[in-house]
Amino acid sequence: MTIKYHSLVAAALALGALATLGTSVSFAQSSQSQPTEESRKLPVGSHAERKARMGARANSQAYTKKFDLSGLPHYTPTDHPTGTVRLCGNNYVGDAPLGGWWKEAFEKFQPGIKLELNLETAATAIPCLYFDRAEIGINHDPGFYDSLAHLRLKGNEPVGFSVFTGSLDYVGWQNNMVVFVNKDNPIDHITMKQLDGIFGTVREGGWVGTEWHPEFARGPETNIRSWGQMGLTGEWAGKHITPHGYAVSYATAIEFSAKILQGSNRWNGDLHDYANYRRPDGTIYLEADQIFDHVRKDPGAIGYARYHAGFPKDVKILKVGRDDAGPFVPYSIDTLQDRSYPLWGDQSFWVSVKAGAKLDPKIREFIRFVLSQEGQELVQKDGKYLPLTAEAAKAGLDKLSKY
Repeated sequence: MTIKYHSLVAAALALGALATLGTSVSFAQSSQSQPTEESRKLPVGSHAERKARMGARANSQAYTKKFDLSGLPHYTPTDHPTGTVRLCGNNYVGDAPLGGWWKEAFEKFQPGIKLELNLETAATAIPCLYFDRAEIGINHDPGFYDSLAHLRLKGNEPVGFSVFTGSLDYVGWQNNMVVFVNKDNPIDHITMKQLDGIFGTVREGGWVGTEWHPEFARGPETNIRSWGQMGLTGEWAGKHITPHGYAVSYATAIEFSAKILQGSNRWNGDLHDYANYRRPDGTIYLEADQIFDHVRKDPGAIGYARYHAGFPKDVKILKVGRDDAGPFVPYSIDTLQDRSYPLWGDQSFWVSVKAGAKLDPKIREFIRFVLSQEGQELVQKDGKYLPLTAEAAKAGLDKLSKY
């Protein structure tokens, strides 16, 4: 089936760089994403325009909660190499104080290493690696063609080390995804498999990086198209489920596909998907605003969007479980930070290194610093991204020990 587009795709393409905003709905949310007087003077979607539009927020905190980081190791140098480490990618790290704080603190531990920050857009994180413009790229998981280009030019896919979790509700700083239904729907939780049944369809496999996995195949018997299949009874049993989401080329939709559809991009043919477009008055009708508007109107609707401050109260956010056994986890700052909420997202340091090879000591030392208590305290001080747990930091350090 052909996916139903309700997104004014031509306008969306013109605003393609705005796709990564990834969220919207209330006045508070929309105002965070709308152009400012200064940003209107700059090319739409450019780094300069986005920096002007988001600048005040980059220097603000979204949370003041202090997580217990005592279980993370302190940074102790194991080597004192010299030279430069170039970082490329995530502009939100560079526009906020965090990037500069990391640089200042690390160079005190390692005066022979200079950190060079080229953080203008996450879109360049992997290209910087395969074109030898950086030693570390900062981004979420690479897209298929980023991984493929790296494989073609370097002989392997990039290797990632998770360095923090996305934010609870701060637009731009990878505020994470929630699933929601009409307020009158009696359902209150859902599993990852059920999300696949609702948003997905028959597939012959799925992608992990550039590798195809036929074991991810599924048939039509797991499709879920009515609320009765979700266990609802009475008048709800026969109600058709209408899914709503982001235009499938958007980063948020790609992340949802990776988590729910096994990276297959095999969407339910009845998916209603939306993209940002500019109204005649110059304001932007954000994709998530469109999703909310439709879910509000249709009792049978379900949607996903990135959570944000001022999230609407007239839709119901569902708890999410990994499987039928649960637990079914609510969306909160704590369940994101400890990664018990199944739809958590993160950002990683990506490097070019082959299996069995050793990382440049300069790169290894900086990654060790960021995974340490000192590095994660600066994430927390910045107050937007969420710091790693001791368990997540250990997993990163264990992985790093193999290189």
